[in-house]
Amino acid sequence: MKLLDRFRLAVDKDSTRPDWVVLDLHGPYHAYRSADPIQTLLRQADSLEGLTDRLRRLGEAEWVRGVLVRVGRFEGDLATAHTIGHSLARLSARKRVVGYLPQVSMRSLLVTAGLDEVLAPESAEVQLPGFAAEQLFFGAFLDRHGITFENLRIGEYKAALTPFSESGMDEKNREQLTAYLESAEARWSADVAEPRGAAGVPDANHVSARQLLDAGLLTRVAYDDEICTVVDGDWQRALELALPGTFGLKRGLGLRGRGGKDAKGEVAVVPVVGPIVTGRSRGMPTLPFTPGQQAGSDTVVAALRKADRDEDVKAIVLYVDSPGGSAVASDLICRAVARATTPVVAVMGPVAASGGYYVAAQADRVVADPYTITGSIGVVVGKPVLSGFDDAHGLRPEAVGRESALFASPHRPFSDADRTWAEQMMNDVYGRFVDRVATGRGLEPDRVDSLGRGRIWSGSDAAEVGLVDELGGLEAGLDLARRLGGLPEDAPAKPISHGFQLPGTPAFAVDPTALATDPVKALSGLWPFGSEVVLTWFDRAVTIR
Repeated sequence: MKLLDRFRLAVDKDSTRPDWVVLDLHGPYHAYRSADPIQTLLRQADSLEGLTDRLRRLGEAEWVRGVLVRVGRFEGDLATAHTIGHSLARLSARKRVVGYLPQVSMRSLLVTAGLDEVLAPESAEVQLPGFAAEQLFFGAFLDRHGITFENLRIGEYKAALTPFSESGMDEKNREQLTAYLESAEARWSADVAEPRGAAGVPDANHVSARQLLDAGLLTRVAYDDEICTVVDGDWQRALELALPGTFGLKRGLGLRGRGGKDAKGEVAVVPVVGPIVTGRSRGMPTLPFTPGQQAGSDTVVAALRKADRDEDVKAIVLYVDSPGGSAVASDLICRAVARATTPVVAVMGPVAASGGYYVAAQADRVVADPYTITGSIGVVVGKPVLSGFDDAHGLRPEAVGRESALFASPHRPFSDADRTWAEQMMNDVYGRFVDRVATGRGLEPDRVDSLGRGRIWSGSDAAEVGLVDELGGLEAGLDLARRLGGLPEDAPAKPISHGFQLPGTPAFAVDPTALATDPVKALSGLWPFGSEVVLTWFDRAVTIR
C-alpha cells in the first residue's frame, strides 16, 4: 500500500461534489517519518506524527463534511492504536467521523473507540481473543549446537537474556507479563467496552458483526458505500489542492508546529528511538531497505544541550521509544536531562523500558501511554559461549596473557573471578540506576528497588506506583511542555536531531539454516552490542498479540 493511496475524496448520497475524505489506516505508524525521503518512499510507510498532522488539518478544512476511517489489518502496537484513537476522537469533535472495520480486532476497536459511529460489513472478519504474549526460547536449540549463554542479572524479573540462556519462561517473567496483559485488558475495557455499555473483553467466540452489534461494540452493520462513495478521477491531485502539502515528502522529522512565523517561543523535541548506545546515533541494518536506528548518547546529549542553549526554546520534549541498551550511555543522557535549565517533559512511546526508563527518570514530568511497556529497572551482563560449538566444528581458539582480559570472549565461559567482578559491577550500576530514579521521582531508594528488580509495568500501572506522572501521548506531552514553558497553546514544536531514521531493534538472533554453511555469520546476531556487556535492556522480542 503506497503512501499516496491512504487518502481519497468521496461524496455522500446528498452531495454533488466531494465533501468526504476516506482514510485507510494500516500500519505500523512509527512515531516519525524518516529523515531520508528515499527511505520513506522505499518503505511506503506513513508516520504517526504525519497522520496526526493531517487529521488536524482535516478538522480545520471547511469543505470537509465527514471522514470515513477504514481500518484494515492494522499493524501498530497498542500504544500507537490508542494514540491514533485520541487523534480521531479530537477530529470527531469537529467533523462527522465514521469508523469502518472490515476486520474487527482488539486494536481496530481501540483505534475507533472515541468515535460515535463504528460500523462493520456483515461479512467482517471478527477476532477478539483478548491479549497474549509470546516469546521464543533458544536455550535448548543453542545447547544442541554446543552454544550456551552467560546470563548474570539484577533482579529476578530481568528477562532480557533468558530466551538464550534458558529453554523456557521462568515464573517471574511469566508473572510480570501476565500483570501487563491484565492491565492492558482492563484498560482496553475502560477505553472500548465500557463507553459502549459492553461488559469487559468480549467473548472470544464472537464470529460475526451482528453479534458485536448486539454486544454494543458496533453501532451499525453496514458497508462503506452506504456512507459515502469514492470519487473517480484524479482524486490525488484534488486532495493535494484541497489540503496543500499533504503528500509532499519533507526532509527532517517533519513535526509541524501550530504557531506562525511570529510565534514567540517554541518546544524542542529530542527523540531517543531504538537501542541506546555510546557514541553517535547510527543506522543499523535489519532487513533490506529498512534501516533501524541506534540512539547514540553523544548525539542525544548534544541535541539536549543545543535545545537548552536556544533562547527560543522554552521547553523540551524527550520522546522515548527504546528498550534501553548501554548502561553508561543511558546515564549520560539522564545527566543531560537532569542538568537542563529548560523544563523537560519525557514522553514514552510503545516501549520505554530499562535504559529507556533510565533516560526519562529525571525529567520534570513523565508522560506515558496506558499501554506503554516501561520500568524494567535492572541490569544484565552476558555473552554467548561457543566453546561446545568450537569443538564440534574443529575451531581451536588459543590465548596468551591475562585471563581477566578475556572477560568478553565468546570462546570461554565466565570464570569465578569474572563472575565476582561482574556481580560487583552490576551492583554498582543498579545502585546508580535506583539512585537516579529515586532522585528524579522523589521516591525512597528502597521503594524504587521494590518497583525495580527488572520488572516491567504498563503505563497505567506505572502511573499508579509513581514511575509516571500522567497518561497520554506525544500531543499531551507537547501541551504539558507548553504549559511548563509558559507558552501559548499554539506554540510550535521543532525536532532537534541528526540523522534520525525510523526505529528498529537489534534483535538477538541466530539463523538456524545457516549454521551448517556459514556458522560465523549465523551467530553474528547473538550479541548485537559489540564490546558493551553491561546493559539496561528489555527484550523487545516479546510479542504482544
